[in-house]
Amino acid sequence: MDTKVVLDTIWVLVTAMLVFFMNLGFAMVESGFARSKNCVNILSKNFIVFAVSSLGFLVLGWGLMFGDGSSFVGLNGLFFLGGADNSPAIGDAYKGVYSAINWTGVPLLAKFFFQLVFCGTAATIVSGAVAERIKYKSFIVFSFVMAIFIYPIVGHWIWGGGWLSKLGMFDFAGSTVVHSVGGWSALAGILILGPRFGKYRKDGKINPIPGHNLSIATIGVFVLWLGWFGFNPGSTMAADPGAISHVVMTTNTAAIAAILSSTVIAWLILGKPDLGMTLNGCLAGLVAITAPCAFVSVGSSLIIGAIAGILVVLFVIFFDRAKIDDPVGALSVHLVNGVFGTLAVGLFAQDKITGTATGNGLFFGGGMKLLGAQFVGVIACGAFTFIIALVAWVIIKAVMGLRVSLQEEIDGLDIGEHGNSAYPEFLIRKPVYSYVSENKPIALVSEGSLKKEGR
Repeated sequence: MDTKVVLDTIWVLVTAMLVFFMNLGFAMVESGFARSKNCVNILSKNFIVFAVSSLGFLVLGWGLMFGDGSSFVGLNGLFFLGGADNSPAIGDAYKGVYSAINWTGVPLLAKFFFQLVFCGTAATIVSGAVAERIKYKSFIVFSFVMAIFIYPIVGHWIWGGGWLSKLGMFDFAGSTVVHSVGGWSALAGILILGPRFGKYRKDGKINPIPGHNLSIATIGVFVLWLGWFGFNPGSTMAADPGAISHVVMTTNTAAIAAILSSTVIAWLILGKPDLGMTLNGCLAGLVAITAPCAFVSVGSSLIIGAIAGILVVLFVIFFDRAKIDDPVGALSVHLVNGVFGTLAVGLFAQDKITGTATGNGLFFGGGMKLLGAQFVGVIACGAFTFIIALVAWVIIKAVMGLRVSLQEEIDGLDIGEHGNSAYPEFLIRKPVYSYVSENKPIALVSEGSLKKEGR
């Protein structure tokens, strides 16, 4: 076998494993930003969503996405359950079936696995946005629909040789294909579900519901940051030293710029350097650079990241005020910055900076051509995803219900949906009021202790 094929295959599979590891990051971020009474539910959803989306992508999603067919959807090579490799060193058995991905010479199964973990990432974005009130089985059904139909069709348009790729739209690692698709699907779910009980008061004021463990959330963001070094550079799908090095640098630079800008803007608006905003700022920068990482300079990535960090803070506040209840900030991170990152290609791209002929973006003398293609892609993918997701959510709600009962939501989904708790040894007493005695200063007193004192 050709040495280049061996090295390329190792690179693709290792980076795919890093992307798979991002499932842990999502589980930690989402569970940390949720309340302790829903921790098991969040963890379980993040575990099962990868299995469900993998099955959907294996059975039909891959063929719809990468199979040869029309400009709208793949028609050949459906029901992919295995098959011959198509590396040039092995044979060309699948040329003419998955020709849109024959630009990389690694074995077919390596291509499949790399694309599979991306599908799983898109599906898990929805989990946090609909957290703390959705039925477990309803979420599973939607994840399957997303993996088998929504994600693959948008993917075909851009990565599978579809009409947007022919139009000249570029999305290197998935600001639109992965993140915006997950974000639009999440937005549709939130609108059908409604906000969590107690999130908004009768007078319209916002009642903050803090997450239970920012330590876990912070570790989760570090895991995701690491995984992104597989997500973006791995999308070269070849061990190209120059391209890989460039993408690693633009990816990291956008992340650190977004961390700083989100911290500063949150400090100015909220009066404190809010850790949750900083964490989501990092993720926003990573999402925004995902589409342009191979098409822009390191200097441009610094600007893209800084803008992303500002956007995430402003839109977390906006969605809250609009009564669109997103417990983890997924819409601000993945939807808003998925859209921005896609448009950033049209603004900041420099032709052939890593070898790909994109043409120059608006800020580098390319005019509106590339930006126009990116804009059409954002609108088309957003409209398709949101409408289909909305229909799917409505059907699921009508057939099997979508939201848990009010009592179950108050008690927590861990007990109601799973029959166990992440912290079973914790005994929580609700504070009633404070009082002053001769021997004690002002203190919060539990209902049980008051009864013991005969009060």
